[in-house]
Amino acid sequence: MSTVYNPANLLTWLRIVLIPVVVGLFYLPYEWGDIAAGLLFAVAGITDSLDGWIARRMGHVSPLGEFLDPVADKLIVATALVLIVSRDPTWYVTLTAAVIIGREIAISALREWMAEIGARRKVAVSSLGKFKTIVQITGLSMMLFHEDLFGLPIYRIGLVLTVLAAVLTLWSMVVYLRAAWPDLSRSA
Repeated sequence: MSTVYNPANLLTWLRIVLIPVVVGLFYLPYEWGDIAAGLLFAVAGITDSLDGWIARRMGHVSPLGEFLDPVADKLIVATALVLIVSRDPTWYVTLTAAVIIGREIAISALREWMAEIGARRKVAVSSLGKFKTIVQITGLSMMLFHEDLFGLPIYRIGLVLTVLAAVLTLWSMVVYLRAAWPDLSRSA
């Protein structure tokens, strides 16, 4: 089977294809549009966990998958953050979005640089990074969902989780930078 079309990569491609669908649902002039956008974003987040598990389980780990998976993650998370800020441009929502997006850009650059010097494993995804992703996907899903559910303020709970994800994102960035520091300082 082609590495482009193996089950794990198909899930990653699906996550990318879902981006414009989430955007379209978000801007629908119906109350259910937000609910559908939040639920679809949650489904996309679940595919993030599934694609890696399937790739390892079925022996379909590929360079394309290793490249495409983090790209898909960053695209869908950045899109969700831009959507949320477009509707709630308060300083704390905007700052949270800027921290998360900025960290993703910085860590992507760090990983690329570390790969060039043959030290990519030093900045491999950690359990802290995986936990941050779970909190982030849950929080963003709730913020996109937006509507209260069973009397619970879903948007506010999502905001708290997303702010927590921003704190975790900074913490994980420090962990990655500390791991890379000997190589960074040596090349300076």
